[in-house]
Amino acid sequence: MSATEVEETSVPLEEAAAPPPERRPTRLTWRKLTFLPVALIAVLLATWLWFQQADLDALTRDALSGGQVSKALWQHIQLTVLSTFFVLGIAIPLGILLTRGAVSRATPVVMAFANTGQATPAIGLLALLVVWLGIGRRAALTGIIVYAVLPVLSHTITGLKANDPTLLEAARGIGMSPWGVLARVELPLAVPLILAGVRTALVLNVGTATLAVFGGGGGLGVLITTGITNQRMPVLVLGSVLTVVLALLVDWLASIAELLLRPRGLRP
Repeated sequence: MSATEVEETSVPLEEAAAPPPERRPTRLTWRKLTFLPVALIAVLLATWLWFQQADLDALTRDALSGGQVSKALWQHIQLTVLSTFFVLGIAIPLGILLTRGAVSRATPVVMAFANTGQATPAIGLLALLVVWLGIGRRAALTGIIVYAVLPVLSHTITGLKANDPTLLEAARGIGMSPWGVLARVELPLAVPLILAGVRTALVLNVGTATLAVFGGGGGLGVLITTGITNQRMPVLVLGSVLTVVLALLVDWLASIAELLLRPRGLRP
């Protein structure tokens, strides 16, 4: 075989041996977008079918009629959304402040207070707030906020402190202001941890909101307590199923937001 023939046959072999180009993983897959919603719809459908064949007495029908279920669900969603809004407005700015200069010395004290708020049993904390603020949505909302501040606050502080100091020095070296370093370097790098804290707080808020009924705040806890006190299993099952479905739905939405808001350079 001549040298020319060797060269002609070697080129295809090299091309065949070359590894295929690496495919970047997609941020959202069809399974991520469809599996959990379909499962939750199946659970709600099964619950509805069970109610269709269940023998409901007059007391159970009264507890579930007149828009009581939709009213309790809407109150629960309102409590979750409002508490999350205030938690983000308190915990993220406070976490940023506690990583700045001399103010960082107060971090152990603030974290001790935040830990105390979450370590206190939720029902006991709510009872104290009712004594202080009176019965109503304000006491319930305050209790939910106090209970959920810790995850977002601790994740914000941890995320900002975990940034590579060399990157921050490089940003300052090219003339960026302290605010520019925070907004364009520190916060984007800390986004994954902050979003993880927000996701945890959202699920906590959904669960804690069921206790708002003891402070006069309404929510799905009304159905649960009605089912327990009156010994009506259908009412208890409906309140519990709706609470679980809402918690899983909120966690799914938070996971989607976590993937979409994560900076592209920080994707795994």
